[in-house]
Amino acid sequence: MKLQADFPILNQPLIYLDSGASSLKPAVVIDSMQEYYQEYGVNIHRGVYKMAYRATEAFEHAREVVASFIHAPAKEVVFTRGTSASLNLVAQSVGATLQAGDEIIVSQLEHHSGLLPWQEVAKRTKAKLVFVPLTKEGRITTENVRSVLTDKTKIIALTHGSNVMGYLTPIKDIADLVQGKDVIISLDAAQTAPMKLVDVTALGCDFISFGAHKMCGPSGVGVLWGKFDRLQAMAPVEFGGEMNDGVDLYDSTYKDAPYKFETGTMPIAEVIGFAKAVEYLSPFDHIQETERTLVQSAIDQLNALDGVSVYNTNPDYGIVTFNIDGLHPHDTASYLDEYHIAVRAGHHCCQPLMKWLGVDATVRATFYIYNEESDVTALVDAVKAARDFFGQF
Repeated sequence: MKLQADFPILNQPLIYLDSGASSLKPAVVIDSMQEYYQEYGVNIHRGVYKMAYRATEAFEHAREVVASFIHAPAKEVVFTRGTSASLNLVAQSVGATLQAGDEIIVSQLEHHSGLLPWQEVAKRTKAKLVFVPLTKEGRITTENVRSVLTDKTKIIALTHGSNVMGYLTPIKDIADLVQGKDVIISLDAAQTAPMKLVDVTALGCDFISFGAHKMCGPSGVGVLWGKFDRLQAMAPVEFGGEMNDGVDLYDSTYKDAPYKFETGTMPIAEVIGFAKAVEYLSPFDHIQETERTLVQSAIDQLNALDGVSVYNTNPDYGIVTFNIDGLHPHDTASYLDEYHIAVRAGHHCCQPLMKWLGVDATVRATFYIYNEESDVTALVDAVKAARDFFGQF
């Protein structure tokens, strides 16, 4: 399916292979935000004039759209400023209830946003971080989670899909392990929501975090989904306008979820744009399969090149992580940029995983709905050219 015309940024020479960091935005998303600013760009939940009502309606309609996308009630959708903010909200609020000796299961696959908040919780509460052993391939398995699960486990905080290795976590099976136990599962779905793999009725989690900017939406907005009883039990961590019911001199009461977590003026245009992104993605089927086809083609061709090391095998979706032997990833990425190919180079906010791989950094190419086999060919040809060029020196 030819989608390039939907994305204005692709009107220039560009092979975009960095959607794992941030996806491109279709015109419908950009237009919806422009419409808000030009026609009714006022605050929500406050004014009674017509524009204010329209803004509030658009904002709350967006909540309904996102909720439907993940098969959740709207009252379980909290808007935040992104995946990191959602993960931090869970850690700060739920984490405050932990006690010394409680255990938090995490992994070396985690993005820093999925690890650092729990590091801080562990320091403050004297809880203990417990790392799931990874397989030789670098995967989280149900059995390896079982091996570290104890009666002291209170939190399981894992990625749904690695942003470096392209591996899915068997989260439903892991949730079944703790069924009936007092264990909270917090899931980082930043990489999997863009593939329509987040169904809250099927995954068995308590909290799921994801952002708009990796799924054709704007930056600066994300979602924390939580079971309503869990959200109701959580204390807010930010305080101010609109999240309160009543305010007295020395005490205040707060609204029910999700509103008690949405203090101040929200990113209104971004939420409206998020809804348009979700509506744009909703008709697409087989996103994961399409990505997997492209990335497996890339991996097969890169593995056939001498002097190129690929670090992930048989990924579940469109991420390939590699290096040209002896060449810094930044040099590789800069060379590919001369061919109008955009990839990511660095530690990808996964320094513990880089240590596990035994490297300082890697090159990462990620595929999404607007990529085609010709992009794979261009990538492989450019990698070969980079290898040959730098090999002269």
